[in-house]
Amino acid sequence: MAERRRRRGRDERPMVPKAEFRSYYGLPILNKPVWSAPDIAGYLFLGGLAGASSALGAVAEVRGDDALARVSKSGAAAAAVLSLGALVHDLGRPTRFLHMLRVVKVTSPMNLGSWLLSAYAPAALTAAGSALTGRLRPLGAAGTAGAAVLGPVVASYTAVLVSDTAVPAWHDAYREMPFVFVGSGAMAAGGLGLVGAPVGEQGIARRVGLMGAAAEVVGLHVMERRLGMVAEPYRTGRPGRLMKLGEALALAGSAVAVVGGVDKGGSGRRRRTTGVVAGALMLAASACTRFGIFAAGVASAEDPRATVQPQRERLRRSSVTTGEGATSREGATTGTGG
Repeated sequence: MAERRRRRGRDERPMVPKAEFRSYYGLPILNKPVWSAPDIAGYLFLGGLAGASSALGAVAEVRGDDALARVSKSGAAAAAVLSLGALVHDLGRPTRFLHMLRVVKVTSPMNLGSWLLSAYAPAALTAAGSALTGRLRPLGAAGTAGAAVLGPVVASYTAVLVSDTAVPAWHDAYREMPFVFVGSGAMAAGGLGLVGAPVGEQGIARRVGLMGAAAEVVGLHVMERRLGMVAEPYRTGRPGRLMKLGEALALAGSAVAVVGGVDKGGSGRRRRTTGVVAGALMLAASACTRFGIFAAGVASAEDPRATVQPQRERLRRSSVTTGEGATSREGATTGTGG
């Protein structure tokens, strides 16, 4: 009898084809982000550059590196204006940005980000205007302080913005994404300082750029290792190429920056050229990383496996944990009764 059942089981064929992660009743499981790549990916890059540059500008001013302070403040103001322009362009009409300021919704990163930019951009512009003209120094000092306080939040809040979505490659990376974004912004700010500041004032910009590059590269590797198959878009296709290029540029920029810092006896012109090359590489690396992260999110939303497989794995772990808990409670009850 048992042998006949085993033989019948081998002869049976499934009447329903094996499920494939393609769609849900002919529709995608997730709608891909409607944000446009040049606008929002550029917004992510420019926001990080602006926020980190404001913090670097304030530190440079305290240190007495006036030229570096002017470069950082000017870069922060320009990046803030461009990032706002990119955001408004993606929204379609300027009034849509103003409509977001009608309320304060603490559960909406987009709403809080709108208020944050509305406070940060005037402070950054005031700080830059005073630094470039030498006028209204008390007002410029207030703008510098305000932009320095809000700058790190501006550099990191976009990580919360993308993580607060259903896109697997963004949402599941919520732990590491703020560190990656802050590191990327710091690398860009340090790179801008190396490009624009004189050789004698590049020290702090070089250190900030190197620390930012290390934070970005290490954070991305930790993130990809933890995400498993969800991190596949970060390694393959166009997003993967952008991420690999960003890492290569970050490492190259860091190497050139280290060489420039060690080469104390070189000519001023050579050291200046080394700083410009290192800074340009760091800026390009940060931009490639932000565009790569954006493209990876779009690719992740279009891949049903990235949504279904992690959900099934979480359900499996939950059922195993629940089963173990029930067994433990049963054993504890039995032991007490004995």
